[in-house]
Order: sequence, then C-alpha cells, then structure tokens
Amino acid sequence: MLYPVVTESRALIDLSGIWAFRLDNGEGFEEKWYERPLVDAVTMAVPASYNDLKDDKAYRDHYGWVFYQTTFRIPVFMKQERILLRLEAVTHTAKVYINGIEVCQHKGGFLPFEAEINRHIKTGENLLTIAADNRIDHSTLPVGSENLGGVMMIGGTGKNCGTVRPQNRPNFDFFNYCGITRPVKIYTTPQAYIKDISLKASVEGTLGILHYEVETCGEGEVRVEVCDREGRSLTSATGACQGLILENVKLWQPLNAYLYKIKVTFAEDIYILPYGVRTVKVEGAKFLINGQPFYFKGYGKHEDTFPAGRGLNIPMNVKDVSLLKWQGANSFRTSHYPYSEDMMRLCDEEGIVVIDETPAVGIHLNFGGGANFKNGRKVNTFDPVEDGGIRTLEHHKETVRELILRDKNYACVVMWSIANEADSAGPGAYEYFKPLFDIARASDPQKRPCTIVGMQVEDNTKDCTLKLSDVYCLNRYYGWYVMGGDLETAEKLMREELEFWNSQGKPFMFTEYGADTVSGFHDTMPVMFTEEYQVEYYKMNHKVVDELPNFIGEQVWNFADFATSQGIMRVQGNKKGIFTRERRPKMVAHYLRERWRSIPDFNYKGSRQ
Repeated sequence: MLYPVVTESRALIDLSGIWAFRLDNGEGFEEKWYERPLVDAVTMAVPASYNDLKDDKAYRDHYGWVFYQTTFRIPVFMKQERILLRLEAVTHTAKVYINGIEVCQHKGGFLPFEAEINRHIKTGENLLTIAADNRIDHSTLPVGSENLGGVMMIGGTGKNCGTVRPQNRPNFDFFNYCGITRPVKIYTTPQAYIKDISLKASVEGTLGILHYEVETCGEGEVRVEVCDREGRSLTSATGACQGLILENVKLWQPLNAYLYKIKVTFAEDIYILPYGVRTVKVEGAKFLINGQPFYFKGYGKHEDTFPAGRGLNIPMNVKDVSLLKWQGANSFRTSHYPYSEDMMRLCDEEGIVVIDETPAVGIHLNFGGGANFKNGRKVNTFDPVEDGGIRTLEHHKETVRELILRDKNYACVVMWSIANEADSAGPGAYEYFKPLFDIARASDPQKRPCTIVGMQVEDNTKDCTLKLSDVYCLNRYYGWYVMGGDLETAEKLMREELEFWNSQGKPFMFTEYGADTVSGFHDTMPVMFTEEYQVEYYKMNHKVVDELPNFIGEQVWNFADFATSQGIMRVQGNKKGIFTRERRPKMVAHYLRERWRSIPDFNYKGSRQ
C-alpha cells in the first residue's frame, strides 16, 4: 500500500484537526448516530488517543464504541479523479460512514486501510463518521482477557463485592490507548493508476542492481526513473518488472542514510518513492548489513506521549531520533505494534535501523504463571477454539500481510518480528507460528530475517523459536524479575542461560532488559528503583553479553517511561525508561551514551578478538 503523497497527478487533503466526538451509550448504532450530526458531542483532536484528552474517567476507562464526526468538501477539479479516503490507524476496530452510508470496516488498530468514495460523496458538505471500538479479547491483536465482568469476591473474606462493570483487561503491559490515532486523509489518483510498487536491491562491488515490480490498474506504459538525492536522473527503464543498474551505488548505511528518488510513471499517474539501497542477510551467527556484521544498539520503544497517548506526535518522533543519535544508538524495535509511517519515513531519512513488529502481544493465556480455565479444565494458549484457545490466527495472518505490504520498501526495516512474548514453548506453538513465518517470507520481496521475540521459559529446548527464527531475540530480566536486588546471583544465572543460546549457531540479542527506576530516587547503595541500581544492573548485563561471540545486539527496555493500566506493579506507568516520559535523562542515559559511542556499529565482536 503506497503512502499518500502529492505529485503532478495526485492531490491530498488532510482532515486532521478538531472533530465532534461522543462515547457510545450502547444505543449509537441502533439510533443511527452516523446518519446525522452527533447530539451532545464534545470536541476531540484527530489524530490522538481520546483517553487523556478529557479529564474524566469515563473517557480514560471507556469500554466499547466511540463516534467521531467531521465534515469535508471536495474541490470540483478533483471529482473526475479516483477519490480515496485513507485512515492510517483506528484502534482497534473501525466502521466508516459517509453521509450515513457505510463505506468500509477494518479490524486492527495499527495499520492503514482505505476506500474509494466517489459514489458516496455529494456536492457541498459531506458528513464523515468514524466509529471506533476499543474492546480487546482472545480474537484481537493485542490480546485481552475475556474475564470481563460478572461477580467479584473480596479476596479471603468470602464477601460479594457486587457485579463488576465490563472493562478491558489487557494481556499486555501498556495502556490500551484508542481512537483515531493517526491522520485521516483524502487523496486522488487518475482513473488509470499505480496501485503498488515493490523494490529490492542487490549489490556487486560498486554496482547496485535495483529490481522493481509495479502493479497498475488501467491501460498505459510503466516507466521507472532513478534519480539521485538532488533529483538528477541516473537511469531509467520501461516495463512493469525490470532491473536497473546503478553505477557507483551509494548505500543506505545505519546512521548514514542515502535515499534515491524512484519516479514511477504510468499513463498520467506519477508516484515518487524515496528508497535506500542496502542488503540484509543472516550468515552463520552474524547479522550482515551491506555485507558487514552489524551490532544493534538501542531500544524497545512505545508510541506514548502525554496527552496524545498513542496518537501521532511528529515533534516527539524527531526528538526521540535526536536522543538516539546523541547516545550513539542505531536501532529500535517497534514494540509492540507497527509504528506510524511518518516514523518509518523519518528512520529511513535518519539511518535508524528498525525491527518491525506486528501487534501480536499477549498471545499467552498463562502469562506470569497464571492460568485460564473453562469448564474446570485448564486452557492452553493454542488449544482448539472450542476448548477456549486463542482465536487470533486468521487475524494474525492478515496482519502480517498488511504490515509487509505497508513497510516492504523501507530500508530501515531489517527484520520482521512476528510476535512479542508469545507462548512459544507451549503445546501447539510451532503449528500456530509456522504458517505466519511462511507468510512473512513469501510476502517480503527482500526476504528479510524473521523472528519471534521470546520471553523466559522453563525449558528453552521446547521453544519453537529455535526452529523458526533467523535471529533469537530474547527478553530477559535477570537482576529485576529474576533475582531482583541480587546482581551477583543474577549474573551467574544469566550467564548459564545465554551460553545455551550462544551454542545454537545463530545470532542472538536482547530485545528487552531493564529495571524500573523512578527518576530522582537515589541512595548510597544501588538498591532497587534507584538510578544507581539501574546503572549497576546494565553494567552487570553488559559484562556477560560482551563475553559471548554470537550476541549481536542490545535493545534496552525501555526508551522512555510509558503509561500502563493501573496495578500494584506500576506507579503511574512503567518506569523502566532510560528517559522519563517527558524525555529527561536518568543517570543511566549517560552511561549508555558512553558505552554505545565506544562500540562500533560494525564488527564490534571482531574488533575485540
């Protein structure tokens, strides 16, 4: 799916701004709120999560549908073209209406969808209504608990505390921010148009070979022209599927990006796509970018800012990349969902390496030692649906396809993460995940490496990631959740486990490791939750991983403090950030800056031998 841009043949209208908004009272669809202007509406920013924009728990903790509304007009000169409404992300399920008529639906809160709307619009003012449902359960990604309501007993007393209102119970550790979180746009194409572009490159010495495939609708000839950064034409070809030679190719490198401009013409349609030439390959126990062993330095992140929540925040994206570069970091993972295309385009421009992750988090019904039961029987994650097992597989397949369709041409993306902390060692895990890996590998023209980001399990030999993943990505918390406060014992236990992964003959890395740290907490001794402990925690972890030749990267959890559901484990959110939610550095930020600026992006382990 092509990102909407303005060219000589394409126009673009951004509907961002203040919309009308109303929480559903259970009667919104029955009363057909989408057919007329909302009654008793409040103002709401789009794009943004709605949860923190009104100081009322009814908005913060809403469960179910909400309705957004705005109006738009289409200029006369656009009406002879194809007119498309594109929604970049609506969390988690959306129904879209124009002038009271449904034009599309979509499930999945982090990827774009669109509809051609020519037959639905009229001259003058048009009413656009978007209904968004934030409910999560065993069929959604991310996954929510299905124990939503009923009667709750006060623990240990046997007293009935009454009926619990229906509410979302996330099976994941970040706040369930929802709404229209990314822009809503209207764009046009000619009637004969470019539908999609797929690019992949290979490099032989100083020559780059750019392979392209252009999908079109209508009659016309395809012409592809490669221009340099300044817009000078370098080479061109005709035909929908060809290869182009780039002499003295300029490579896209981590923290040193170069983007060519690929101009595609078909009939009267023109599309321009920025593209970086680089290669990615796993060879033995090394992760190669442009043929050199790469070392990941960086973070797991979240799209999380106040008060926008998960809403697109372009200034903060720029700030975050600046902080990454200040520290000498070179990468991050889009934990735990696809990030905005604006961020992906920024990473392409800035040379930030990205592990691109689906929203498949919470696919573990026994997470944290808990258990689910149905009819008195324990339910395992991948049990048959009729026995209470997870119902995400078909949606998961579609999400993998949608993610790769959107992000396949970004040079910054070097690996696909199929899921985070799933029940990858549970019965049925291999049978669940194998088709997803097959889809990812078949869908990606560049055949990037694929992984599951794994949590700690009792028996690593049962983890299906051993068979499926090209890179072993580990989330480990030795010194926090395991032997918290006892770094000496934590070091011993961590070394024992990591020696197992180091012996498997594939590259492995940390995609999470961290310690909750409250900014401003200090002590003479490094005790838990202090900034001193956070520094000592990371020093211990790095002492171990630097000894292991097949360990190829460290992505800290988390870049910044972030919001979560309320609970006794969280004090106004997760405090594992290296920066506060406002992006103020904790002590450890300076330690990591010193470490990462001394570690080369390439050949780190080789340079130490």
